Amino acid sequence: MRVETWERKSEVPLTLLALAFLVAYAWPILDPRMDADIRTSLNLATWTIWAAFAVDLAIRLWLADRTASYALHHWYDVALVVLPMLRPLRLLRLIALVRILDRSATTSLVGRTAVYLAAAASASVGLGSLAILDAERGAHGANITTFGDALWWACETVTTVGYGDRYPVTGQGRAVAVVLMLVGIGLIGSVTATVAATILARVQTESHRS
Repeated sequence: MRVETWERKSEVPLTLLALAFLVAYAWPILDPRMDADIRTSLNLATWTIWAAFAVDLAIRLWLADRTASYALHHWYDVALVVLPMLRPLRLLRLIALVRILDRSATTSLVGRTAVYLAAAASASVGLGSLAILDAERGAHGANITTFGDALWWACETVTTVGYGDRYPVTGQGRAVAVVLMLVGIGLIGSVTATVAATILARVQTESHRS
């Protein structure tokens, strides 16, 4: 109960920090010619936000009744703090914003599903665009060199279309592609399941009325 109380209290501040991290992470990628002092300040901001996430994790582990069990069940939070290369994934904290909108926007299953799907699709395309541009720009033989290219590639990848006009050439970029394709398959499956559930519910309602 103590952990749950802390998580409810820290949900909004951590979401705001994730938004700040989004700005600090995306700005240097979108503007590679930015002033060095600004870049240094943004890098300092990302590490400050990392420290805030680390403090939050330490508090939650301290408040948990069974620390080892809590750390095991929240391994992703531990990984995001311990492994520096996973820093961009801290933007997943923005899911907390989706939960806030979920509680205030609708109470129906279809409505909640629509909120989550829209948020997941937008986040996947946006973060995928930034990640692939960060990985590919400057690489030998790269064909994803602008944010427009990255955005188009992310859209066709997450929808599993894959025209092949834009593709990653680096190992990091291909890893981003695999993750984005898996997310896209999951989103399409969720949409299909939601539509099927809605149709089935209406059929059952009509059957009961009859």
